[in-house]
Amino acid sequence: MTTLSNPGPAPRVARAWNRGRRGSAASGSSRAAWRLATPLLLAALPLALFFAFFHASTLDIGNPGWLIRASDNGENALGAHAYWHDPNAGASLRTGLLNAPDGVPVLYTDSNPLLTLAAKPFARALPADAQLIGPFVLFSLFLQAVFAWLLLRRRAPGPVALWVGVALLAFPPTLFNRFIHVNLMAHWTILAALYLFLDAKRGERMRWWVPLIAITALIHSYLLVMVGAIWASVMLVRLLDGGPRTRIATLVQGTAMLALVALLAWWLGVGGQIAARNFGFYSMPLDALWNPGIQTYSNLLPAHEPTPARYFEGFQYLGAGGLALIATAIAVAGALPAAAGEDVVRQRLRRLVPALLVLGILAITRMQLPVFLQVGLDPVRASGRLFWPIGYVMVFVALLSVYRLSAERAALLLVAVLALQVADLSNMAAAIRLQSAEADRHRLYVRTLDPRWAPLIASAGSIAFIPGDVTKDLGLFQEVAWRAVKAGRPVGNVYAARGSRATIRRLTAERAAFGRGELVPGRLYVVGPTVTVPAGAAGRRLTLDGTTVVVPMAVRTAVANDAKMPVAASRPAPL
Repeated sequence: MTTLSNPGPAPRVARAWNRGRRGSAASGSSRAAWRLATPLLLAALPLALFFAFFHASTLDIGNPGWLIRASDNGENALGAHAYWHDPNAGASLRTGLLNAPDGVPVLYTDSNPLLTLAAKPFARALPADAQLIGPFVLFSLFLQAVFAWLLLRRRAPGPVALWVGVALLAFPPTLFNRFIHVNLMAHWTILAALYLFLDAKRGERMRWWVPLIAITALIHSYLLVMVGAIWASVMLVRLLDGGPRTRIATLVQGTAMLALVALLAWWLGVGGQIAARNFGFYSMPLDALWNPGIQTYSNLLPAHEPTPARYFEGFQYLGAGGLALIATAIAVAGALPAAAGEDVVRQRLRRLVPALLVLGILAITRMQLPVFLQVGLDPVRASGRLFWPIGYVMVFVALLSVYRLSAERAALLLVAVLALQVADLSNMAAAIRLQSAEADRHRLYVRTLDPRWAPLIASAGSIAFIPGDVTKDLGLFQEVAWRAVKAGRPVGNVYAARGSRATIRRLTAERAAFGRGELVPGRLYVVGPTVTVPAGAAGRRLTLDGTTVVVPMAVRTAVANDAKMPVAASRPAPL
């Protein structure tokens, strides 16, 4: 007879089974909770990082003043401002209100062609002084988190390891260093390309690659080169592994994609610009992975910056946490075997090595090249940027190695790595955040405060800066041009990423004509401090906020008598 004190093996097994059921139920409940938390975390991570690096006022679309302070982002905003206010721009992706009468593609004002075009139909609904740069940064951070999550969600051993991995992969220091050129903060295009490359089914289908390539081309040419290299790797794999029919189809699809890119380049206004011929000047330093370059960017590692231009454009610092992650991943990879799923990913990534090698060589090359190569490589002259996909692959592979650990150990390790990264980069966040502090003041103009600026610009038929190089006082140019564009007055100058020979000839001729006293009727001239006003125009000279201007003949008497100035037609007048 069985006694109560000795339940026997069957009840013990039953109790163990019941505990397993309760554990399984608890585990299932935990997984459900994490699934519910996923959208919140995908929103919370980008928001937290955005507010750590930028002021909230940058999200106010009616607050562009913080941008037009002699910055490249100011030219970005100005180009979009001109395109939205140009009644003749249509879908041309160029505006005639800047660099008039030649006009300029918004691509070369460092504006975001995709965003500028998408907002054009709603231009009348936007504030007269609108900017979408702050919102674009936040949008890019959201997409960074989404694609990092897609890359890691099926590979992490547990939810904590997953989300800390997302933070480390999605938000490297190189991303935030691009605050000065926010279009280049669209690193999510690189992560999206990696995701497609690793997805055997989607990666084989052009219906996924075509929109990604097109969207990337309409954001920035450097990102297009990087995403294009990853897409080309897919094409190469198909050519090497596929049968005759697959190879023919691949060649047809590749040709069609190149034709699409050529068509987009034509639409964007590429062609006819003068090459800078300085490829390699902005290359990546060999110590960039562990050298912050800028002293304020790291709290833990020393910065060495012998050539500042290279250490900004070639900035590839991983952060102390990122370096610790790489070192730990190497140790883990040497101690633990890879799981079957990881092996598949690594084998796929090996097919990406040729593209990454080409990008890496271009990124570090710093030598005197023949002229034809300098011209051919001009579209990627800031070549240090081309290392970005390699940096993302390094972090991704390191995370895969750490994910060989148990969920608990991987979580503890990655939390420690993230804490180290935050401790190292907190000063970088503060330094970058300081750059947008002006947004909290909500001031549009700081250089053109004289009340006469508005009526003078409104009364002019056009505006020109003498000399034509506006980079000598970019802040003044951006404010005057902003006022002129809003009034529908064409400006004969622009700060463009690339110039054309026709524009250079025109500006040279205009400077010579001004020196001879041959002024264009109805034109308001903004004169630089080193330029002498012709004797015949001395009576039309005014000083506004310390800046010399020569007003149109029609308003000279009105200004002298403090009378109401005549206002030109509301549409831009032909030059």
